[in-house]
Amino acid sequence: MAKCAACNRTIIMGGVRDGDARYCNRKCHENGYLLRVAQEIPESVVQEHLMQVHNGLCPQCSSSGPVDVHESHRVWSALLLTSWRSTPHVCCRSCGRKAQIGDAFFTLFLGWWGFPWGLVMTPVQLIRNIAGLLKTPDPLRPSPKLAQVVRIRLAAHALSQQQTTEPETA
Repeated sequence: MAKCAACNRTIIMGGVRDGDARYCNRKCHENGYLLRVAQEIPESVVQEHLMQVHNGLCPQCSSSGPVDVHESHRVWSALLLTSWRSTPHVCCRSCGRKAQIGDAFFTLFLGWWGFPWGLVMTPVQLIRNIAGLLKTPDPLRPSPKLAQVVRIRLAAHALSQQQTTEPETA
């Protein structure tokens, strides 16, 4: 099985190919490009921004941190159609737990109704939400996922600055 070059998740079917790299979807493909750009940003700049985000206020509720990446997982099904996704939330632990609980209840009530994937993926995503609720991130050290989010944001900012300063050619 292939692994996404941006998020390192296993790709079961489909995805986006770019040379030798393979990505889950278009968003991961864009993030893969941004990660390549982010490699040019000095590590000291990344670490400085990473600690500012980690020790800053929660972007969702404005409470004090630590701020980190908390993932929630959901499934929605209807007969032969099943959709599942995982969503990263950059927020405090309390906001992360709310998202995980909300997606767990959503999945519990709306995930089972598709055959066969609803019956397969609903318990998987429920277990992933429960595991996320039980796992306590280290409040003193940002996670590698948060570091990756910060790198991508810095790269996106650098690219947007570069595009706004480039002269237009006619």
